[in-house]
Amino acid sequence: MPAVSQELLRSLHAGTQWFPAIRRFRTMHVSFTRSSGHLEELSLFGIVYNFRAPTTWKHMAYAAVSASSSLGPVTDLHIVNKWTNLDGFGRYGVLAEGQFPGPLITSQKGQGFQINVIDELTNATMLKSTSIHWHGLFQHGTNWADGVSFVTQCPITTGDSFLYEFNPTGQAGTYWYHSHLSTQYCDGLRGPLVIYDPNDPYKNLYDVDNGGSCNSVEDTIITLADWYHEAGLNIPFPPAADSTLINGQGRYINGPATPLSVITVQHGKRYRMRLINMACDPNYIFSIDNHDMTIIEADGVNHDPVDVNAVQIFVGQRYSFILDATQPVGNYWIRAFPDQASLQTYNNSMNLAILRYVGAPNEDPTTEQQSQQNLLQETDLHPLVNPAAPGKPYLGGADMVIPLNLTFDLDLLTFFINNATFTPPNVPVLLQILSGAKSAQELLPPGSVYSLPKNAVIEIIIPPGNAPGGPHPFHLHGHTFSVIRSAGSSTYNYVNPPQRDVVSIGTGVNDSVTIRFTTDNPGPWFLHCHIDWHLQAGLAVVMAEDIADIKSANPVPQAWNELCPKYNALDPGDK
Repeated sequence: MPAVSQELLRSLHAGTQWFPAIRRFRTMHVSFTRSSGHLEELSLFGIVYNFRAPTTWKHMAYAAVSASSSLGPVTDLHIVNKWTNLDGFGRYGVLAEGQFPGPLITSQKGQGFQINVIDELTNATMLKSTSIHWHGLFQHGTNWADGVSFVTQCPITTGDSFLYEFNPTGQAGTYWYHSHLSTQYCDGLRGPLVIYDPNDPYKNLYDVDNGGSCNSVEDTIITLADWYHEAGLNIPFPPAADSTLINGQGRYINGPATPLSVITVQHGKRYRMRLINMACDPNYIFSIDNHDMTIIEADGVNHDPVDVNAVQIFVGQRYSFILDATQPVGNYWIRAFPDQASLQTYNNSMNLAILRYVGAPNEDPTTEQQSQQNLLQETDLHPLVNPAAPGKPYLGGADMVIPLNLTFDLDLLTFFINNATFTPPNVPVLLQILSGAKSAQELLPPGSVYSLPKNAVIEIIIPPGNAPGGPHPFHLHGHTFSVIRSAGSSTYNYVNPPQRDVVSIGTGVNDSVTIRFTTDNPGPWFLHCHIDWHLQAGLAVVMAEDIADIKSANPVPQAWNELCPKYNALDPGDK
């Protein structure tokens, strides 16, 4: 973060003539509002300073320098191509604000977001257009802002911008954002998003929850990602990652000993760690040597505390856990062991980061992994509030039951769900509906759109079927759902099942993962495997919820109407 001088603050307050009433310095994330020629309010790095309140310049300058480096809920987000070296191998990526992972975006519960995505991409190998999905946010009344190319919008073209404006009413927790165009997020466009709750019911369990704060070395956000040495569209199917990145740093087989991520804690403090799997493919077994974890949140939903020492986290999933820093001062390995066979090693310190206590030497840990693994079982997760699944307490006790049969064509390298593969339509599904399509039969792509009635309980059954590359993590946009039957279990729980927005469907021959949700959010919502390569190969459907009310429930801005004409006017090489 650049230093901010008292002179800069004084000049802002004085109101130089060439400053307009509201101006944003994009490289510094500064905006301000003037009245009668003087500055009244300054927003700097997401922190708002009110000059009408009695404040000394000395305090203001100090506060500006120590403010959070995260982006607030009202911000520009520049999408650029930039040379990056995350694991010792240099390549160009598609990056938010030129960094990986992208900058943390934060808000307080009840605040709305206004995120102006500015497309400055120039490298057609990784696509020059883009769109951003805000993973886990329901988008009530703003389905157009869900960010799914060819489902809820046309992509943003290079040189253009688009304002995503939405209010995640009632939501708080751990989320993330990523490109939702082709396999572009595998080239780097992914980052964390957190909505903090001032009235968090678990606030008494932790002392620190400050992801990305510049005035502390204690960072409580942990991102897990896979990284590829080639652009996603150039990698043969099925791709294999070259490395695991923990908070954007890692190593690859026979690669250089690049720096590993370090997460610093102070002895005696309790931390709310927010763990996000933003990979394109692997799931990870996550653990910290000699430390237990108390799980309190899954996918933005508070759950009863569960004590474990390891978590299997699938693509798109998030967990908050309490880490009690009571071990002897020292260095401890943080482990993220992937399910991809070619990466299953700790040689060259692959798949590792460091938990370092304040006062410990700056050296690699020598700790050993726990000999007994107490792995989180999804069936042990029980929501803190409103735990019951909707519908009646028996299989099929819903207004609509949808079984999904997954298959794969080895010759076409294509997935099918109920004999249809998802191919992005030329006209986004939302635009088709706004243009008058009234039934699933009228909507494209054929066989991939399901019409759901309003205010109904929907039960979806997803056995692994004949779909290689599992376990497949399925994500539903626009909702959380109750997992009434989890992978690896034959028990149905209607009383207090886990609630989340990504679920593994397992690989067992008898697995039959079953979810339920209520259709209280009109719009076309994507349901898809979150292994991005599988989505690209067709493993997705669209749940068109309450088609009749979609138009009235989701008024679209004029800028949204302009996206498709701009995109369709591009030459293929510029898309």
